[in-house]
Amino acid sequence: MAEYARAKGETSEESMLSLSKSLAFVLFLLVTPSFFAQTQPVELSSQAGTPFRFVVYGDTRFTNPANIRAASPAARQALVQAIAGSDPAFISIGGDIAYNGDDSNDWRVWDSETEVWRQRHITVYPALGNHDLHGNRATALANYFERFPALQNNRYYSVRAANTLMLVLDSSLDETSGPQGDWLAKKLDGVPSDVDFVFLVLHHPPYTASSDRAPSGGHSARHPEQLLAQMLENCQKRIHARFVVFSGHVHNYEHHEHNGVTYFVTGGGGAPPYPIERTPDDPLNGKSVNYHYLLVEVDRGNLKITMHRLDLTSGAAVWTQPDSVQISLPSPKAVTQSQ
Repeated sequence: MAEYARAKGETSEESMLSLSKSLAFVLFLLVTPSFFAQTQPVELSSQAGTPFRFVVYGDTRFTNPANIRAASPAARQALVQAIAGSDPAFISIGGDIAYNGDDSNDWRVWDSETEVWRQRHITVYPALGNHDLHGNRATALANYFERFPALQNNRYYSVRAANTLMLVLDSSLDETSGPQGDWLAKKLDGVPSDVDFVFLVLHHPPYTASSDRAPSGGHSARHPEQLLAQMLENCQKRIHARFVVFSGHVHNYEHHEHNGVTYFVTGGGGAPPYPIERTPDDPLNGKSVNYHYLLVEVDRGNLKITMHRLDLTSGAAVWTQPDSVQISLPSPKAVTQSQ
C-alpha cells in the first residue's frame, strides 16, 4: 500500500481514505436497492368516521413555476388552495407528484406550494407515477419517502378509513403477479364485511379514451392494467363492497363503468392537458382542458363523487361541477344472483 501511495504521490493515510470512500460508494450501490425493496406492505388507518369526504386527483408535476411547459403553475396552485378549502379528511394523489422525482428542487416546490395542507393537518396518501421515478431511482425514492414517512418505504400499501378500504398500487410494478399481485389478491379475498367501498389508486389507467398516437399527446391503456381490470371485475361479481378505481397518467378527466366497477381518470392536477374524443352526451364534450379534482363524499352504503373543474381561460379561477356520480351498495340478493 505504501509503495502504491508513493507511486501516486499520496501519503499512505490519503490512499487509505480514498480506498475507504470507494468502498463506501460500492456499499451504497449494493445496499440502496434492498433498502427501498418492499417487505410487508404497511396498513395505515385514517381517523375519519362516516360521513366523511376526501379528495382524489393527480399529475400535478410540482416544479419551478417558471417551467410552464412541464405544468401550469396557476392551475396547480389554484387546485391546492381549493382542495384545502374543501376540508377533506385526506388527499389521495395518483402519481406524477413531482416533475422529476430525483430533482430535490422539484420536491422543494411541493413543500412550499402544499404547506397549507400541513398547516391544516390534512394527510396525503400518494401513489407513485412514472415522473416520480424519473432520473436516479434511488434518489427519486429517497425524495418521495422523505415526504411520506408513514409509508415506511412501501411502494404499495393499504388505508382503512371508516367503511372503506383504499389499496394504493405502484403501476411501475406488475399489479396482478409477483409480490404486489399476491398482496393485492389476498387483500381482495379478505375484504372485511364492514367495508362498503374498496378504492384502488394507481397511476396508469385500466380504461381511457386517450391514445399513444394522439397528435396532441396522450396515452393508451396498457396490458398490465387491462389485466388488473379483468381481475377486479371478476372479484366484483362475488364481493358485496363496490369497487372504485382512480388513476391518472392521462391529463384529463374520464368516467367509465365496466361490469360493476367504476373507473375514473383524474389527471387534471396541472400537467399539460391531453385532449380526448368524447361522445355528444358527455358533460365535458367540447372541453379539451379539464384541470380538476374529485371530491368523494362517503356515507353508509352510499358514495358521491363530484368533479370540480377549474377554468382559467378568463384569467380568473372559475369553478364548475360538470359531472357527479352516485354509487350505492347492491342488495345482498343482487350479489348472490351475480355469482
